[in-house]
Amino acid sequence: MFQTYDPPSESGARGDRLVALRAELTRRGLDGFIVPRTDTHQNEYVAPCEERLAWLTGFGGSAGAAVVLQDKAAIFVDGRYTLQVRNQVDTTAFEPLHLIETPPSSWIARTAKPGMCIGYDAMLHTINGVKTLKAACEKAGVKLVAVDGNPIDAIWSDRPEPPLAPVVLHPMAFAGEAASDKIARLQAELREAKTDAAVIAQLDSIAWLFNIRGGDIARIPVTLAFAILRADAAPQLFIDGRKLSGNVAETLGHLAEIAEPEGFLPALDAFSGKCVLVDPDWGAQAIADRLVAAGAKLRFGSDPVLLPKALKNTAEIDGARAAHRRDGAAYARFLKWFTEEAPKGGLDEISTAKALETFRAETGKLKDISFDTISGSGPNGAIVHYRVTTDTCRPIEMNSLYLCDSGAQYEDGTTDVTRTFAVGEPSADMKREFTLVLKGHIGLSSARFPQGTSGAQLDTLARIPLWKGGLDFDHGTGHGVGSYLSVHEGPQRIAKTNKVPLQPGMIVSNEPGTYRTGKWGIRIENLELVSPASAIEGGERPMLSLETLTLIPIDRKLIETDLLTGEERAWVDAYHARVLQEIGPLVDEETRAWLEGATAPLEG
Repeated sequence: MFQTYDPPSESGARGDRLVALRAELTRRGLDGFIVPRTDTHQNEYVAPCEERLAWLTGFGGSAGAAVVLQDKAAIFVDGRYTLQVRNQVDTTAFEPLHLIETPPSSWIARTAKPGMCIGYDAMLHTINGVKTLKAACEKAGVKLVAVDGNPIDAIWSDRPEPPLAPVVLHPMAFAGEAASDKIARLQAELREAKTDAAVIAQLDSIAWLFNIRGGDIARIPVTLAFAILRADAAPQLFIDGRKLSGNVAETLGHLAEIAEPEGFLPALDAFSGKCVLVDPDWGAQAIADRLVAAGAKLRFGSDPVLLPKALKNTAEIDGARAAHRRDGAAYARFLKWFTEEAPKGGLDEISTAKALETFRAETGKLKDISFDTISGSGPNGAIVHYRVTTDTCRPIEMNSLYLCDSGAQYEDGTTDVTRTFAVGEPSADMKREFTLVLKGHIGLSSARFPQGTSGAQLDTLARIPLWKGGLDFDHGTGHGVGSYLSVHEGPQRIAKTNKVPLQPGMIVSNEPGTYRTGKWGIRIENLELVSPASAIEGGERPMLSLETLTLIPIDRKLIETDLLTGEERAWVDAYHARVLQEIGPLVDEETRAWLEGATAPLEG
C-alpha cells in the first residue's frame, strides 16, 4: 500500500505537454486555461485519471492549481508545499506562487490582458470558486468561459480509465445507525427548511449516508458517485452499476433509485420550480448552471450530511477508541524496532515508512493507510507535507531528527498521528523547539471551553508557547477526522478562520509544529474527541474538553523538562501512564519492557 510519488522524470516531457496544451487552447479560441488539483467531487485525493495538475506540471501535492496563458504560466500551492513545488516543477515554465497570498484570481487580475478569453472546466470548480474567478476576470476585462470537454483530457493520450472498485456495505456494528434512518432524518430536515432536494457531491457524505464503502480513491474508502436527496421521495444514487454486487445492489435498491453516473446532470432538469440545496463550497459550478437552466430555485447552504457525519455516534466513538488502541500497539512495536535499528545505520525514509505499515498490517485489520506517509529525515522533515520519492529519499542519520506523520484505515476507525524522534543525541536547539511544540500541544489538549466555542478560538492555544519563542507554523492546528472515511473531514477544524462550533462527538487533530528550512521539522499530533468536561467546582456553565484518542509515546529524549510547568509535566506523565496502561497488555513482553522505559515519568 505504501507508495512513493515519482513525478515525471523528464522535464522535457512536461514542456511538450505545456506546448500541446497551448496548441489545444488556440484551436478552441482560448487564451488561457485554469487547471485545479481536484476532481468533480472536489476531493483532496483523486483517482489517477483525474491527476491533471500532476500530469501537466509534475507537482504531486494534494492541493494546488495552475493557470496557463499563451506566454506565461503559474502554479499555486499553500504553505505546506512551498518547498516541494520547487523540487518537482520546472520553475522556468511555471512561476510558483503561494495559493493564499497570491491566489489564481489575483494573478489573473494583474496578469491577463483585457479581451482575453480564459477557459475552465465547470465540473472541477466550486460555485464559490467560480464566483471569485469571475470577479477577478471582470476586473481585468477578461472573459471566463466554461469549456465543453476538458482540453487536458484531449491531449492526455494515455489517460487511465476511471476506477471500478467494488462497493461494500458498512456493518451496522461500526456505522451505529441504519442508512434508512439517516435518510429519513435528513429528509425531515429538508422538509422543515422547505427545501425539495439537496445535491450531495462529496464522496464521504455519500458513503456515510448510504452506509457503503469503496476503493475508487486511494487512502479513502469511498466510491465515485453523486446523489440527490429528495424530501418526499427516495434519494437518487448515480453510480456505475459494475461496482455493485447482487447483495449490495439489492440493499441500495431498497434505499434509493439507482442510475448510471452519466444520468446525474440530466436528472437535475426534473427540478424546475423546485427548491434545491447546493453547497457552494463543494458543489461544482456545472451543477448550479444545470439547475438554473432547468428553472430550479437554488438554495445555497452546507451539505446537509456534513454535520451529522462529524457528530460521531456511540458505535463510531467506540470504534475510534478500539482503532487507536490497535494502532497504538502496532506503533509501539514499530518504535521498539526503530529505536534499536536507527542508530545502526541502514534505515532511510522509504524503508522506515514501509516498516511502519508492515507493523500495522500485522494487526490483520489494516484496510489501507489513511494518507501517504510523511517520512522526513533531517531537512526533509521541514517540508510540511513532504512526500518521499526515490530521488529525495534520505538516510536516517545519527544526531538528527526524524518526523513521521502517518495513519491507518481500519473498518472501525481512522487514525492519524505525527511523532518526531531524535536519532542519537539531539542538540539544545532541537530540544528547545520540540518542547515549545509540546507545550502548545498540551495547551490545546488541556483546554476547557464553553459550548459554542469554535476552532478559530482554540487555535491560539497551540501557538502561544511558539510565539513566545519567536516561532510559528504555516498550517492549521487541526482538522476533522472521519469514521473509516476521510482523514480530513469538515466542517470543524482547529484553524484561525474556522468558526464552526465544536460539539461532542467531533474528532479533531491537535498538531502544532515548527520547521527549520534545511535543518529539521518538528510536529506532535494526536487525535482528540470533543467530549463534555467533568463538572468544575464553582462553575456555572457546562464545559467541553478534548479526550485524547492517540496512544503513542512522545520522545522523552527531546523534552527539555526545565521549560515545562508543573502542570505540563504532570500532563506528560499522565499521558504516558495511560499509554502504558492501555497499550501494555496488547503487546509482547519485549515490547512492553521497552514501552515501560518510553513512558517512564520525566526526570529532573
